[in-house]
Amino acid sequence: MMTDGDLAPRPPGGLSDKIFRRHRERLAIVYIRQSTLQQVERHQESTRLQYALVDRAFHLGWARESIVVVDDDLGRSGATIEGRLGFQRLVAEVGLGRVGLVLGVEMSRLARSNRDWHQLLEICALFDTLIADVDGVYDPAHFNDRLLLGLKGTMSEAELHILKARMLEGRRAKARRGELGKSVPMGYVRRLSGEVALDPDEQAQATIRQVFALFERFRTVGKVLRYLVEHDIRMPVRLPGGPGKGELEWRRANRPTLHNLFGNPIYAGIYAYGVRATDRRRQKPGRPGTGRRSPRAGEADVFVPDRLPAYITREQFDRNQARLRANRADRLGPVRSGTALLSGLVVCGRCGLRMTAAYNNAGHAARYICGGQNSSYGAPFCQSLKSAPVDTKITSIVLKALEPAALEASLAVAADLQAERTALEQQWRQRLERAQYKVDQARRRYASTEPENRLVARTLERDWEEALAEQGRLVADHERFRRERPQPPCPAELATIRQLTADLPALWQAPTTTSEERQTIVRFLLERVLLTIVDASEQVLLECHWHGGSRTTHTLIRPVARVKALSTYAALLARAVDLHRVGHGCADIAAILNQEAWRPPKRRDTFNAPMVRRLLTTAGVIEPGLRRPRTIAERQPDEWTIRELAAELGVPEPTLYNWVQNGRLLSRSVKAGAGSAKLVTADAATIANLKTIRATPPPWRRLPSRVRNPNGTTLDS
Repeated sequence: MMTDGDLAPRPPGGLSDKIFRRHRERLAIVYIRQSTLQQVERHQESTRLQYALVDRAFHLGWARESIVVVDDDLGRSGATIEGRLGFQRLVAEVGLGRVGLVLGVEMSRLARSNRDWHQLLEICALFDTLIADVDGVYDPAHFNDRLLLGLKGTMSEAELHILKARMLEGRRAKARRGELGKSVPMGYVRRLSGEVALDPDEQAQATIRQVFALFERFRTVGKVLRYLVEHDIRMPVRLPGGPGKGELEWRRANRPTLHNLFGNPIYAGIYAYGVRATDRRRQKPGRPGTGRRSPRAGEADVFVPDRLPAYITREQFDRNQARLRANRADRLGPVRSGTALLSGLVVCGRCGLRMTAAYNNAGHAARYICGGQNSSYGAPFCQSLKSAPVDTKITSIVLKALEPAALEASLAVAADLQAERTALEQQWRQRLERAQYKVDQARRRYASTEPENRLVARTLERDWEEALAEQGRLVADHERFRRERPQPPCPAELATIRQLTADLPALWQAPTTTSEERQTIVRFLLERVLLTIVDASEQVLLECHWHGGSRTTHTLIRPVARVKALSTYAALLARAVDLHRVGHGCADIAAILNQEAWRPPKRRDTFNAPMVRRLLTTAGVIEPGLRRPRTIAERQPDEWTIRELAAELGVPEPTLYNWVQNGRLLSRSVKAGAGSAKLVTADAATIANLKTIRATPPPWRRLPSRVRNPNGTTLDS
């Protein structure tokens, strides 16, 4: 409802009929923005035009002291609200009900994003705030004005999109010609003529080549970085700006720098555009250079080989990319220095997760553990076993696969694959030849028509363009095919492989062969190995997935801790019970079991009498009880057995064995029944001395003696 103040006569001069006294009683904000600092410096007329809106607000009826100029966003883009303190201040003032009019030279000055623009319209409509530009005054609460303001905001956003798309397409067109100038990485310089050349500093060139040679040798970025740090090798960097622009500076190597170095195709002489695409989710406001992903040469928009001077060959660049992909944590990972042969290759046959290699005993004892469910959900470990039996089995399988006969078959398959590649290349040549014929045919047809007959010429011209586009697509597909297909081994490499196969088993077992080299050989052959423990027994099932698609299944016997874990426990126990019932003793039963190729769980390959006795006792066939004392002949005075002397002194038996080995006690071995026993000589004085020594605490457990001072206090001595 309008008040009397709203119906009061308005000042002359063609003022808008939408402005009332309640609007003039509040502030009028003049919002000023330029997109970049260059525009602020070079396009000063636009800035003057925006500052002149203060006079327009005065003519609309606002007092000078009620007009506020917000120019905090000079040099800020209107594509987003992030980083625009002036726009945020404007929205806050409107939301507090302090603003009656917002002025801008056009809608694009206020916002280039429909999200920010419509948010401002909602707030202005809610708090009865008018919006004005050079064309008029609008009330966002009225439908017609709201519709017009929405159209203007949409056109402003579309204009920005068209401008960006036009400039981006221009950059891409120039990049497709290889003429788009970009900043060059370390090891390169751009001459005044715009030509890219190798760094004229010989040390800079030598350092870059050395880094690539180190990666070819070590195969991981981490090892290259450690080598550079250990030898204090620094990277050559040309300063991109500042007083020392263009000067060479040596900086410490780091992992991101090395990743960018190995992933940049310029080092292979390739001109690429779009290698590092921008992820808008990771881009920080006000910093357009942020949010870039790691280099991905395969996703480049433009890929022109042999265009720039190179440090490495194209083949070496492709090998480096394959190694970087294989070294990722979600792939096999890099080759490790541990003793586990299948590190990164073992997959749990139950849950399908990758099994990791864990080490104990100072890194000498390795185990394959499936702990993915445990680390993610706190569930029990799925599978775990020692790596030694698995590695031994895989070694025999790999060496058998690398026998000369098997290798000759593999070389024959390689020859077949080469023939297949030749056939595919011939097919590509024919397709390209056909495409060239269609282009020539369309060109001749277009050239044969009369220029005045535009009705026909336009159709023939369109056909010619379509033939050229199809030819360009085929050329690009052929180049991608040649780039991605694996290269066959050359005749010299095949001859070297044949020569080394006879010595491969000896080389495998040689002490000079490292664990990393063995893992590398296995990775060349095996893609992964599925490992399954059968019913928690000693039986282990191995499923080897070979490169090329073939699969083989193998079984092995692992050591287990308990005899009950053996898959043959029931049959073993039944056989031992049968032998006991017919009157055989434990020693005879052990000999018979060994002859019949029965094997205990671990630590030894044959049974003995105590092991058979424990087996029968656990099964309840023999009553448990104390063993009969052995009769020892020829015992001298003051001689004790280890058990008797330990009971007399009250010390553990291992302590007495240690004293005997150290020469503190004299001993001798004598015959005792079917075996032998150790007798220790200890008279009464020796026993008393040993008891005293046993009762005296070691030096590190003794309490310090205390000395009393004359004043009554005590001091530690």
